[in-house]
Amino acid sequence: MSNLDTRPAPSLCGGTGRTGPVRDLQPGKQVPLGESTVVRRLLPNLGRRMVGAWCFVDHYGPDDIVDQPGMQVPPHPHMGLQTVSWLHAGEVLHRDSVGSLRTIRPRELGLMTSGGAIAHSEESPSGHGPLLHGAQLWVALPGEHRHTAAHFEHHTDLPRVTGGNGGLTATVILGERDGAASPGTTYSPLVGADLTLAATTDTRLPLDPDFEYAALTISGETEVDGVRLAPGALLYLGCGRTDLPLRAHSDSSLLLLGGVPFEEQIVMWWNFVGRSHEEIAEARSDWMDTTRFGTVHGYAGPRLPAPDLPPVVLKPRGRER
Repeated sequence: MSNLDTRPAPSLCGGTGRTGPVRDLQPGKQVPLGESTVVRRLLPNLGRRMVGAWCFVDHYGPDDIVDQPGMQVPPHPHMGLQTVSWLHAGEVLHRDSVGSLRTIRPRELGLMTSGGAIAHSEESPSGHGPLLHGAQLWVALPGEHRHTAAHFEHHTDLPRVTGGNGGLTATVILGERDGAASPGTTYSPLVGADLTLAATTDTRLPLDPDFEYAALTISGETEVDGVRLAPGALLYLGCGRTDLPLRAHSDSSLLLLGGVPFEEQIVMWWNFVGRSHEEIAEARSDWMDTTRFGTVHGYAGPRLPAPDLPPVVLKPRGRER
């Protein structure tokens, strides 16, 4: 999924050190995406840039797209990151410049590793279902892996674990949870899990104290460490937790995102993750003028032009406190 903001703000992320357990509710921003989709952008924001290596989170829907085109995101580039497509309703047709053509359905993992360069498009296929609901997330690649060969993975059978006296089911999207490991490729210690809770479930979820965590409510209402979250709310939880209290007031679901705090500083602008202004500027120029990012075949429309670069030079800063 692309950042379609015509004036994307550059972000300096990572290298922020560790924080103890907190309950920091992150505001979302309404952002139009393509022709008919509006998303809630939850990361990055002014208060929180990353959660582990997770550096971008959009939540969308549930949207009624019976008489709408649904998701229509033209071909666009990515660099230095992985995209994670996660659906609760609907279908998304993925095409990319390494030749992938896959339809992603609910609770299936669409994982694209950009490495140094890839381009892709995303669209609701013809004859799509009535609803579109899900999340799009990015994972920053650490320095030693950010030039790995671009590739796409589609995993339809993900591991699940249960808890809370049967009231909690966790689908492991990335990383490992209670001994169950996702088949998706990761390049830094992290976890992503889709938690489904039955109404009245009251439980404590074991956590890794070395990870920092955040919880995103997808549907229903859940109390996370005593904070009641409506759909589309992201609660940053910090580090140092060995467990997390969860209570469901109705049948609900949320995403648990976590990872070791990302120590490298990165520059994130538009659809690129780099290490300097010069690297970002080169990627933009290459998208507009060269074949570095390849060609997405089969999308019925033009590719997405890059916005103008901001009139500032981005320089890495010292570690934030």
